[in-house]
Amino acid sequence: MLIINALTKFIFGLILVGALLFLPAWTFFYPGAWLFIALLFIPMLIMGVVLLVKAPALLEKRLNNKEKEKAQQGVIALSGLMFPIGFIISALDFRFSWSSVPLWLVITASALFLLGYGMYAEVMRENAYLSRTVEIQEGQRVISSGLYGVVRHPMYLATLLMFLPLPLILGSFWGLIPFALYPTVTVIRILNEEKVLTEGLTGYAEYKTKVKYRLIPFIW
Repeated sequence: MLIINALTKFIFGLILVGALLFLPAWTFFYPGAWLFIALLFIPMLIMGVVLLVKAPALLEKRLNNKEKEKAQQGVIALSGLMFPIGFIISALDFRFSWSSVPLWLVITASALFLLGYGMYAEVMRENAYLSRTVEIQEGQRVISSGLYGVVRHPMYLATLLMFLPLPLILGSFWGLIPFALYPTVTVIRILNEEKVLTEGLTGYAEYKTKVKYRLIPFIW
């Protein structure tokens, strides 16, 4: 059942993130970790419930992470290393006091994270074809309204806003080092995704001429 699958992945993700943060920190008294867990999993739970009720098909697609494109498999593998390493370094930073992030910067990073989350939710509302894997779906059409009228990949812009400041939420400057790889990972994924969509999705080539910027307005 969809609800069991979603709940299982939610609980597994919560346990995994908790283990990657609290074990290296060697304490549960890690305010940055609790802040990040709250910022990540509370909206995730709300969004999951909303999708389960209003758009179960979209929720099912979001739960699918079996990537078929070889280029994307490499990107996912790199992300699979980047996130745990970033979490562990940030937790060790907290444990051994390697760096100290001022409160105003933690608050700013948290605000950017929530802004990205809100953008992510809006993208999901606009695009019923949104999947975690790069693929052409049956009956898929080009979405060019809303955020898709500003940049071609607003979902990836949302994840940049969420993930780049993540170590700052955890109270670590050193954790920024592995997460600095994320823009490169994103660019590789976008370039491959656009190749697939241009070749297989009717109207996407025309859409690229209409919306010129892939990720950041007036930059790229």
